[in-house]
Amino acid sequence: MTYHTVIIGTGPAGLTAAIYLARANMNPLVIEGPEPGGQLTTTTEVENFPGFPDGIMGPELMSNMRKQAERFGAVFKSGWVTKTDLSARPFKLEVDSLGAIEAETLIISTGASAKYLGIPGEKDNIGRGVSTCATCDGFFFRGKKIIVVGGGDSAMEEANFLTRFASEVRVVNRRNELRASKIMQDRARANEKVSWSLNRTPIEVVAGALGVTGLKVRNNETGEEEVLETDGVFVTIGHTPNTGFLGGQVETDELGYIVVKPGTSHTNIPGVFACGDVQDTRYRQAITAAGSGCMAALDCEKFLEEAASAPAAQQA
Repeated sequence: MTYHTVIIGTGPAGLTAAIYLARANMNPLVIEGPEPGGQLTTTTEVENFPGFPDGIMGPELMSNMRKQAERFGAVFKSGWVTKTDLSARPFKLEVDSLGAIEAETLIISTGASAKYLGIPGEKDNIGRGVSTCATCDGFFFRGKKIIVVGGGDSAMEEANFLTRFASEVRVVNRRNELRASKIMQDRARANEKVSWSLNRTPIEVVAGALGVTGLKVRNNETGEEEVLETDGVFVTIGHTPNTGFLGGQVETDELGYIVVKPGTSHTNIPGVFACGDVQDTRYRQAITAAGSGCMAALDCEKFLEEAASAPAAQQA
């Protein structure tokens, strides 16, 4: 079956694109993977999404966005895209639950997955003190102790940011040296609220009934283990964009993020658009993802209009 538009991914970007295209009577097919709603479904209260003065739970926000898209005619199917052929329109997709489908246009909104430490207690306490987003969750740790795990620029930036709320921010890094640029290191070291536990490997997130209480680490020099007291653990060791299924057909940067034409959602392939965290290396916020989803929908709609009028113009 051939669709006007197929949207892959159901985070804020994909769902916003679906709302716009559905309202334009495009009836997009939205393919949602094993984690519908994206990273917001792993958060608790969202307080920085406009329109909710008292905040809203992440899963509820995503559920509302999906219902809004369905109301206007978006069709949702669960599945995993296993193969794509973007060499010519209509594009060909293989979906494990649907088989072979075709799309005149494609919107990629598959997001980027935060890298985790893979230690006991970590995944169990996401939303209970474990986070991968300081700007999302820092506010909830006002006056508390926080640990930031990582040694790159992002870790230094988040450590500095979190001092706005926390009474103490401790940076834990498994190496003695930091990978961060000198200027970012200098800023963090100059901050009196930031302390350091270097050359230590996190081995377990410790938690009680109310959430995280500590992070167990191993001293890489002595082998001794200790529990660092904390109310929250922010894991800042990077993200992995979910672009592997594209097989290198769409242009990406050195980290795997899709490259779009500045100020648009256009990729290097006409008719293929990207939005949300899969093409955002800087902001990675729900509201910026939603905004880029709107851009992708409008770009997609205009592309289809121009493609439909092209044959008539050629005949004339």
